[in-house]
Amino acid sequence: MLSLSNLLQTAISNNASDLHLAVGIPPSLRIHGSIVFLDTPPLNNEEIEAIIKSITTPSQWKKLQEQRELEYSYTHASLGRFRAAIFYERRNLSAAFRLVPMQVRSVYELHLPRVVLDIARLTHGLVLIAGATGQGKTTTMNSIIDLINTERRVRIVTVEDPIEFVHEHRRSIILQREVDDDTHSFNKALVASLRQDPNIICVGEMRDLETISTALTAAETGHLVFSTLHTQSSAQTVNRIIDVFPASQQNQIRLQLANTLQAVICQHLLPNATGDGRVLAFEILLVTPAVRHLIREGRIEQIPNVMLTSRNEGMMPLDYCLRALYESGQISYDTAMSSALFPASFEGIRNAGIDLSLL
Repeated sequence: MLSLSNLLQTAISNNASDLHLAVGIPPSLRIHGSIVFLDTPPLNNEEIEAIIKSITTPSQWKKLQEQRELEYSYTHASLGRFRAAIFYERRNLSAAFRLVPMQVRSVYELHLPRVVLDIARLTHGLVLIAGATGQGKTTTMNSIIDLINTERRVRIVTVEDPIEFVHEHRRSIILQREVDDDTHSFNKALVASLRQDPNIICVGEMRDLETISTALTAAETGHLVFSTLHTQSSAQTVNRIIDVFPASQQNQIRLQLANTLQAVICQHLLPNATGDGRVLAFEILLVTPAVRHLIREGRIEQIPNVMLTSRNEGMMPLDYCLRALYESGQISYDTAMSSALFPASFEGIRNAGIDLSLL
């Protein structure tokens, strides 16, 4: 019988971020962003079904049969924690396992920009961490929560689907709630959290209008709220929140967002210059009075211009970050150009002047 333990061990040994199982192809790993097939025979549905049944409870298996998909945290006694996504495709079972480190990596280990320390020390408002799937948003958000946990005596409530990183109580109290096991939905848990005396609320993902609306209300009422969005730039992140709402409500939402948004961190994991790893590129928007004015007026397209003229305040336009990574030899020119938001003006950036280290 195919052993999931052996496959997960292989993934760990190869420094993979994910293990994928699908019918008709061998097990595959995502290594430094690329898919690599293992040198084993293709899987059939019976093999995958046996694996899934071995790691799910009867209630989880029933839910999978009813809803045709299942997401949860799977803990292996000797290998660690994994985020499991199990689903059907063409009537066959498939699965993806995301490796979750047992220890939360610090902002220093992740080499996050120095301004992230200031963002972590905010006391109220909304902070969004954006990026495509697999760009390390959850890792960054949890590193910020870990920093708060080591520095401040506050009460933190998280709502996640599923819980990935498990935090210990240090200076802070951290209460982690998982959708399905501890609450029925993000929005219900978020509404309830307002009555649970939190200082900080961490929402794993803002998926719908109700959750976004409640998060804005929580930020308005003096809480510090962290969440993630699947967007590629700061301006796109602002627009995404506004566009979720009906046109009749968008003026009100622009006002709420202008009053509550504190920062947007957009992440892009890129292949490094040697091809044996990945480098994290950032775009960081700090919501200054000038940015708040643009949001109120609906002139979101002008936010990149403000970022360019406010780099000395801690703003980091993505293209300047890419240029700094290229000039330091961390990424190739082709990678920088293909990831740039404004490729036509990328050549004109010289000596980006961005200190990418925390030290």
